[in-house]
Amino acid sequence: MSQQLVLALASTIRHDGNGGVADDLADVTGLATWLREQAEPLRAYADGPFAGRPDERLRLDVVAVRRAVRALFAHAVRPGPPSRADSSTLLAVPDAVDRLNEAAGRLPVRPVLSWPEDSTPTVAWRGTSPDARRWLTAVLARAAIEFLTGPTRVQLLACPAPRCVRYFVKDHPRQAWCKPSCGNRARVSRHYQRQTASPTVP
Repeated sequence: MSQQLVLALASTIRHDGNGGVADDLADVTGLATWLREQAEPLRAYADGPFAGRPDERLRLDVVAVRRAVRALFAHAVRPGPPSRADSSTLLAVPDAVDRLNEAAGRLPVRPVLSWPEDSTPTVAWRGTSPDARRWLTAVLARAAIEFLTGPTRVQLLACPAPRCVRYFVKDHPRQAWCKPSCGNRARVSRHYQRQTASPTVP
């Protein structure tokens, strides 16, 4: 679930369909929409949905976590190229690491013992914080840390399709783009380049 959440956060920077870049978190309304869309991953990952009311301060905090995530994604895909969206404005890796660690540390955790009858005891870690803003940024940062230290990090790629600025996890060996529409756009672009590069016959 951490993979789904952190990729969704990184993907709030996307191409706008016209050759530019759109930011789904450009305003508080965009953040509120994104939080509604991510209610299930947040609930599954953090044992509860986001219970606060989005405001500009929260938006800036979430964008700061996203910036750190995208910087570390760019680092993780090397020697491949990073996303074109922010390759010239990336945080330095130590700064991005510090930002994630600081955000992740905002949420105190406690062990919760469970011991059903006729079963073995287990422990789960539960976060407790009355501050919804701290809760959300900590959850996002922890999801990013979990993903970046997990086995699927090595399958992370920046989509090479024209105009696409997303990162994705390569789910199977032949997958080359984040989604089929990007593959179609890449094929059309290659065909156009071949046609324009071919000499004309008099």
